[in-house]
Amino acid sequence: MWKQTIVAVLLICVGSIVFAKPQRPLDDAAFQQWLQQVIAPKAKAAGIRPATLKHLESLTLNHRIIQQDRRQAEFVLSFWQYYTRTVTPERIEKGRQLLARYQPILDQVTAQTGVPGRFLIAYWGMETRYGGFTGTTPVLQALATLAYEGRREKFFTRELIAALKVLQNNRFPPEQLKGSWAGAMGQMQFMPSNYLHYGQDGDGDGKVDLWQSMADAFLSAGYFLQRLGWRPGETWGREVQLTASFKRYELADGLQRRSLDEWAKLGVRRADGNPLPKGEMMAALYLPMGKEGPAFLLYHNFYVIKKWNRSDYYAVAVGRLADRIIGGPPLHKKPPADPQPLPRARLKAIQHKLNALGYNAGKVDGIFGHRSRAALRQWQQDHGEIPDGFPSEQTWWRLHETETAVQR
Repeated sequence: MWKQTIVAVLLICVGSIVFAKPQRPLDDAAFQQWLQQVIAPKAKAAGIRPATLKHLESLTLNHRIIQQDRRQAEFVLSFWQYYTRTVTPERIEKGRQLLARYQPILDQVTAQTGVPGRFLIAYWGMETRYGGFTGTTPVLQALATLAYEGRREKFFTRELIAALKVLQNNRFPPEQLKGSWAGAMGQMQFMPSNYLHYGQDGDGDGKVDLWQSMADAFLSAGYFLQRLGWRPGETWGREVQLTASFKRYELADGLQRRSLDEWAKLGVRRADGNPLPKGEMMAALYLPMGKEGPAFLLYHNFYVIKKWNRSDYYAVAVGRLADRIIGGPPLHKKPPADPQPLPRARLKAIQHKLNALGYNAGKVDGIFGHRSRAALRQWQQDHGEIPDGFPSEQTWWRLHETETAVQR
């Protein structure tokens, strides 16, 4: 599940994915020469001492990581597939147990950062299954391999030098720096630069250990969210119900914000059918599966969660898991029996047809992000359909019919 979730998050978050042909020979001799001639001088200039630089000499090129970085899935998980694989009964129950176990530490973190403990537990569950898998790949090797491959050389070079600083500043043995194949580390899967910027010593032992110290891991995560703009006293959002009087689907893009009072006037109610809370609190309406799926009002802290991970699905899952951990109800909207997504090829075809008809869906990459949804929403509105921006098999056929009619 962890690998599937990571792949889903990457596909949903990254936007367009373009894999450049390797510009460097993929062998260890060339790799080591590059480390010594390119990386070592940059690291030295950044303050990395010779004793730490020596760790570069033992690194080898990891071809498995290169293959994982270039892999594109045939399908992108649907919201329902992603949600049911992440907000599981087992994860909810274990989260409740761990919230109770770590309550004293979490209360201290909340007092310092304003972030409630249930969200920190939810992040922990989402990132590493509560520490069940923090990664087994040597971080230096992973980051060096990805920097050398070249697709995102600047980013991974920066992270590699940051990882060397983590090693140097904390006097960790190199074998402790293990994480995901993309270089994320510890219980909360911090990239090395985030480790340096936001890592906190929660247990007062003089170092930041995000692998073994939950006090460090929780405080670091709370501090990170605080610095990203978390608003104390507010939650992430809520599931809602759209009544028969709701007609403004063009507003349901997860971006346009209205007050709770305005949404109520438009026909939005709580998920159980009761009225929304009254007030001027701003929220955006999000329909991950279009008019037939669940509906959510998203508050400010939802977008803070997205600064940690840019996936809408991920942010909803974190918020919902946090709610369920403290006894919140299941989603009122139930998933279909077989929530299969469209193949990437079909999503690409829809993007292509939208572009051909003059609706700017962006790059034809099979990633249906905000630009593609906005283009589809405009096409739906122009053709008398409910503009929910959700691509379906029926959407493709309607676009095909429209394109054929235009060509005639």
